[in-house]
Amino acid sequence: MSEEKKGFFARLKEGLTKTRENIVKGIDSVFSGFSAIDDDFYEELEEILIMGDIGVNATTAIVERLKKQVKEQHLKEPSQCKQLLIESIKEQMRVDETAYDFEKEQSVVMVIGVNGVGKTTSVGKLAGKLKDNGRKVLIAAADTFRAAAGDQLAEWARRADVDMIGGKEGADPASVVYDAVNAAKARHTDVLLIDTAGRLHNKKNLMEELRKMNRIIDREFPNAHRENLIVLDGTTGQNALVQAREFGEVAQLTGIILTKMDGTAKGGIAVAIQSELNVPVKYIGVGETIEDLQKFNSDEFVNALFDVKTE
Repeated sequence: MSEEKKGFFARLKEGLTKTRENIVKGIDSVFSGFSAIDDDFYEELEEILIMGDIGVNATTAIVERLKKQVKEQHLKEPSQCKQLLIESIKEQMRVDETAYDFEKEQSVVMVIGVNGVGKTTSVGKLAGKLKDNGRKVLIAAADTFRAAAGDQLAEWARRADVDMIGGKEGADPASVVYDAVNAAKARHTDVLLIDTAGRLHNKKNLMEELRKMNRIIDREFPNAHRENLIVLDGTTGQNALVQAREFGEVAQLTGIILTKMDGTAKGGIAVAIQSELNVPVKYIGVGETIEDLQKFNSDEFVNALFDVKTE
């Protein structure tokens, strides 16, 4: 593991402390409190997982898989299947390698989500990461509603040393996208990152605007690899799931950036979101710096959650 990765893993582990107390303590008590693997044992386990924000769908899938393995391996002791449970949770969250193809191809990445979840910051951090990997990046400031959004993004663009288009307050976001897409083509940009306004789910016109931006990209840049990443705040638990569903109705979500995973007791939501929406968590954030946003790795996440010792 690289130093940066190691530092991130340590922060992730620390950040998941409250979640660990919320879920893992309960799980441990089930494993130590039952002497046999029976219906009561499974029921108790299900309850703990659901209460830990893992969600009904994911919990059902995890427990079904566990039952099957227990049967196949003729296990009798609860303690024997703890490792299987951990593996089952990892399996539930695996992210396909193709999830990051956009980093290598010419792509347009629209970053969406409600206000206050860390969208602009995520765009800035992602720009920095891609730039460090030798990609030519352009940022579009299509959040023209929030007065400081353009300035904030311009600061991130400066830090990441990438170009930015737009950022004038009150400008038409669709025209910013139009300009940005054409600039990206003209400059042979690898990745165009578009920061959008924090659309509240009840604002029909804002959702309509999102559709309009998508249409412009389709028309002007049909060959680009497309990503719609939704930024969700880990501290909001089940509410994050509601937001993702609503955005999913107007934009084809391809991935999730889960922020503010440090210090929340609702970290289990990472498992639920992936399972309920069938959209992978691609990046996870545990703090303020560029290093604090990393590619999501289910093994590392679950190991950090269960405090599994890794090499």
